[in-house]
Amino acid sequence: MHRLLPWMLILACGVYSVRAQSHQSKTINNWPLTVQAGFHVLAMPLQQLNGAFANPGLTLGTERKLGRKGTFVQSAQAGFYRNLYAGDGAYVWTQTGWQPHIGPVYLGLKAGLGWQYSFHPNKTLAFQNGEWRGSNSAGKGMLCIPLGATLGLNYTKAIAPFIGYQFIILTNYNPSVPLVPTQQLHAGLRIQLGDI
Repeated sequence: MHRLLPWMLILACGVYSVRAQSHQSKTINNWPLTVQAGFHVLAMPLQQLNGAFANPGLTLGTERKLGRKGTFVQSAQAGFYRNLYAGDGAYVWTQTGWQPHIGPVYLGLKAGLGWQYSFHPNKTLAFQNGEWRGSNSAGKGMLCIPLGATLGLNYTKAIAPFIGYQFIILTNYNPSVPLVPTQQLHAGLRIQLGDI
């Protein structure tokens, strides 16, 4: 019997841990679908935001709340935008953030890492053998560093509207300009599909 006691304790702790995690995931509501409509602009932080409204985009994602109270989040998003002057783009990134709640209102601050493919807005040229020639390059993939802020409202258990701002730094844009700032304004919904 004394040989079985440690195994029974380990089994009991494992069952208790699984039940606690199951209860926690129900109360914290992990893995909601996030749908965002947004606007993109190639500019310094909080500059030329009025120009952003001509460049629409769409983002889909999800997030997982971390910690006992769910104050920290890990999110993953993929999206695209149209930009006539700077070129269209598609991106995927993950962010870690702090998202405290004050009653039904929540504020989120996030930072992350991702990849963005920016399409050229027009035909590009390449200098070859002493002359400029047309290039077949459609665009360029770049590492991106998204930094964001979100303000939302837990309106119902199933749907939480929010607005947000993302400042994105693109790396390796070209040899002359290695870092390029872009930004996005967005509004969206965090949807708990199981609660609808």
